[in-house]
Amino acid sequence: MRRSIAAAATALTVAATGLVVAGVVVPAGPAAAALSDVPADCSVSTAAYRSDGQRLSYVYSGGSTSTKAYANDNLGWVPSAHQQIGGSGDDTIFRSTEYAAHPTDGRLYKVSRQGELVDGSWRITAMSASHLANGFAGTRILASASPYLYRVAGSSLYRYTETYVDGVFTLSSPVRLTTSGWDAVNTLTYERSGGTGSAAVDVLIGTKTNGELKEWRINRATPTTITSKVLRASGWAPFTSLSTGYCDAHPNGRPLLGITAAGAASVHFDAKKTDGVGTDIKGGSLGSLGWTAKAYGQ
Repeated sequence: MRRSIAAAATALTVAATGLVVAGVVVPAGPAAAALSDVPADCSVSTAAYRSDGQRLSYVYSGGSTSTKAYANDNLGWVPSAHQQIGGSGDDTIFRSTEYAAHPTDGRLYKVSRQGELVDGSWRITAMSASHLANGFAGTRILASASPYLYRVAGSSLYRYTETYVDGVFTLSSPVRLTTSGWDAVNTLTYERSGGTGSAAVDVLIGTKTNGELKEWRINRATPTTITSKVLRASGWAPFTSLSTGYCDAHPNGRPLLGITAAGAASVHFDAKKTDGVGTDIKGGSLGSLGWTAKAYGQ
């Protein structure tokens, strides 16, 4: 799983419904039960956008939680779906590239951001949203498994291929992988790829309206060949955002960060992410975030 850029610095003071982000972090008071189930070396994060277009980042790392917001990090609109596709940086600068589906114009945009540490405070010094493709009306979920982009709209799942045409980054025409059932999928995020040749697959996980936590394996060569496993049969319906992270000392495991539309967060730990079994997943509530911005799985 891609590692999110977690820059430690002082951020913009931002007023939000039920939240004031003053400085770099606002501790969320994680529940002791959740902390005891998730190793301290695990980190996971997600991006969110407030109704005014201000971006927030929520991070669970080393047993602590934080909300971050940077000056000038305002897109001006709230994506219906969002997915980070690249990032780099150090202690004084970072760059990120993301997909964002517009809620009304039916377009997909590539959002490029550059942040710098200026006089002890992080701020966005350059940001652009360039039009990539049409045909993205109704997009609810985006999941990047480079060179593929998966999209959920209505009851269908689509796949696009990322290519360069005359040196310009672009997306292929969509391939509709299935036409039913995906309206019941609340969240979907890329976990890993595995296998070789004709057996190579992209593995994605997500939650459903019936409460399931589920894993899908999509064959890269024949993407209409999709198999799935139910990891947990109930309890996951409230999550409208699900992100996976990494654990430095537990590379075979993964943390899972779930966020509800009502503004509550939970963190869980799956000790063996490749076994297709969810009975060993443990964790619990982190409590209220203090905001109800739209969050996206990463």
